[in-house]
Amino acid sequence: MNKKFLTLTLAITMTLVTGLTGCGSKSDKKVDADSKKVEYSKNIPEKIAKDSDGIKIMVIRKIGGDDHTAQYLAGAKKEGESMGFKVDTFTANGDTAKFHDAISQAMEKGYDGVIISHGDDAATIEDVKKLTEKGIPVVTFDSNSDIQNIKGVTMTSQDDESLAKLALDELKKVTNGQSKLAYLWVDGFPPMVSRNKVYTQFLKDNTGIKELDRFGVAAADTSVQTQNAVSAMLTKYPKGNLDAIFATWDAFAIGAARAVKEANRTDVKIVGIDISNADIQLMQEEGSPWVATAAVDPKLIGAVNLRILAKKIAGEETPQTHKMEASLITQEQLKKAGKAVNMDNLSEVVPGWGKSDAFQEAWMTELKEMFKK
Repeated sequence: MNKKFLTLTLAITMTLVTGLTGCGSKSDKKVDADSKKVEYSKNIPEKIAKDSDGIKIMVIRKIGGDDHTAQYLAGAKKEGESMGFKVDTFTANGDTAKFHDAISQAMEKGYDGVIISHGDDAATIEDVKKLTEKGIPVVTFDSNSDIQNIKGVTMTSQDDESLAKLALDELKKVTNGQSKLAYLWVDGFPPMVSRNKVYTQFLKDNTGIKELDRFGVAAADTSVQTQNAVSAMLTKYPKGNLDAIFATWDAFAIGAARAVKEANRTDVKIVGIDISNADIQLMQEEGSPWVATAAVDPKLIGAVNLRILAKKIAGEETPQTHKMEASLITQEQLKKAGKAVNMDNLSEVVPGWGKSDAFQEAWMTELKEMFKK
């Protein structure tokens, strides 16, 4: 009996010591790896600190099948997870029914906020209204402009006018203001509408540049369809009859570059909009016709969208609209780098690329430090 008593006493003592030792070590940590319990400082907004289930965010994009989409979603996910949020992403790959179904599901799954990308139709406006009526904050990117009339929603976009102007000014430069071009563009999306307005005025102001043909489609295989269409154009307009292509989306530029290279049309120059690793690789290939592109870092767009949504969840003031500043990347810049360039080191070639402290609050920095892996 004494032996049993001694054994029991030792067991209790060891448990107490272990427990006290554990408590002592946890007091120096803000994140308990075992229980996942987070101890927030008073600097963290109350609405975030007191969410016992953790902040959950959904990012839904209508278009897809392109590297730009993948990087946009990755940027939003990385930014949210760096602050300890759970971030789910979905791309409908151009399927309108799947896009709206995903939004409907997000309303019922307890998300604290939703980011919607490329919601171009009237149904998206109704979706956003329903989300806000449920008290779910919303940020949109390149979506229907009428969404800005919904109270509390922030509409973000690339500076599409600036993107088009940068690209077209470069096209004018590389063709000396004299060109017969093909225009790759598709209607129905707010950014495309904005870019087209700049293009239309550009042709009026530069009478030495003429449009011969155009093509455009938004689908999961946009690049493939574009390659086929441009191949047909190159046959229709032999050397000396077509010397430039303006691609308003990198999915168009990718298809066009493949077609031009296959046809060995060294006389044709391509200027595009948007950038990705695949785009940079194509621009760096020997004999590539893709000489320049105007772009905003897609990962940065996703990250900034996430920050704005985080501020909304925290109950902080956010703007009605926000435009992302554009940059021009040229083939000449990439060649001068003297090494393989990609999205990770593009900032070494293009000053300021991929960097922005827009909407970056001190409490966000603190969260990132807490959840640093």
